[in-house]
Amino acid sequence: MFAEKGFSNVSVRDICRETGTTAPVIYYYFGNKKGLFDAVARKQISMEDFIGKLSRASASSDPRRGLESFVSTYLSSFPEHTFDIGLYMRDSATLDKRSAQIVSDDLERIRGLAAGLVERSIAKGFFRKTDATLATDCLLGMLNRVIFQHIHFAKISDRETYSRFVTDFFFRAMK
Repeated sequence: MFAEKGFSNVSVRDICRETGTTAPVIYYYFGNKKGLFDAVARKQISMEDFIGKLSRASASSDPRRGLESFVSTYLSSFPEHTFDIGLYMRDSATLDKRSAQIVSDDLERIRGLAAGLVERSIAKGFFRKTDATLATDCLLGMLNRVIFQHIHFAKISDRETYSRFVTDFFFRAMK
């Protein structure tokens, strides 16, 4: 309901009617509507499975295989429901501080995995010596563009073709 109508447009009474429960049950377990929203947001924005997949994907000792696996996993497994903007709509269209920090921490962990892959490839001589942070930002920027287009504009793209293109493009650019 939060995703469909936004936080401000859903009442506890609406939630009770939809779930077949009573207001005292919600207040007992969550304290108030904001507590329920926070519980829903924490569940929605948990990206542990996605980060785990990316970690396993980027672990290859072969830089090309690691990059291919990271890119393919990123594009095919991105938890699209995580950024359902309707869920977070409140008086403004921003995440509350706690939820924003959770998202920020998770995205930083993902950036760290990608940076580790780039740094290992530089150290092994597969990539030229360059600023690994900027290279990582470029890689993630390319990947996030296709995810953003898909989630926010329902643009259909061939993720497998895009995955191969990004991998090849990035690998050549970093030689």
